[in-house]
Amino acid sequence: MSGERPRLRLVVGANAACTICGKPVDAKYQPFCSKRCADIDLGRWFKEDYRVETDETPGERDPEER
Repeated sequence: MSGERPRLRLVVGANAACTICGKPVDAKYQPFCSKRCADIDLGRWFKEDYRVETDETPGERDPEER
């Protein structure tokens, strides 16, 4: 793996595209076009391919949590 993380892209409105494959969004699976693409995205979250950016360094903890 190159270390580069997938980027989420979200378009709303009539021209909304699936965040995984780019096909038109299906309202049932929004923001995806199908259950398959929704499951791909869920798998990426489970594998930690997506991350929430933070200013903390790994292992850094709040002193009040100790």
